[in-house]
Amino acid sequence: MLRGVVSGTTICSVGDVFVMKMYVDELGDYQMINHVVEYEPGRRIGWEPEAGPGHPNAEPGAERPARWGQRWSFELTPDGPDATVVTEIFDCSQVAEDQRADIDNGNIWVEDMHQTLTRLDRLCTRHPGAATQASAPGYVA
Repeated sequence: MLRGVVSGTTICSVGDVFVMKMYVDELGDYQMINHVVEYEPGRRIGWEPEAGPGHPNAEPGAERPARWGQRWSFELTPDGPDATVVTEIFDCSQVAEDQRADIDNGNIWVEDMHQTLTRLDRLCTRHPGAATQASAPGYVA
């Protein structure tokens, strides 16, 4: 789904925003505006997405709000001097019940989350001193 970055600013704190280019067959190209809600340098980043340009929920009078209450996070845990365990977490506990049902409490993204962690592991292990170990995705429903 992720196609690239719209805004390439460095995340420095809670309250920062980054925008991603996205694509999914049902919607085509669109953007997601991501609000950083958790940030601990080198340990954790969490963001809440908001529908941006091209997404039907960003349109005036949309059936659903642009911001649903879901949260994505990456948790980084040191694993010795040269490795980090990365856990991807999806939290939909604040999402309306009917919308949680639409996304099967986040289970629709399990395979994508595994692929993300696998790609991250491959990318990081290409660089000496940047070894990672991908862990299973976490969920809060």
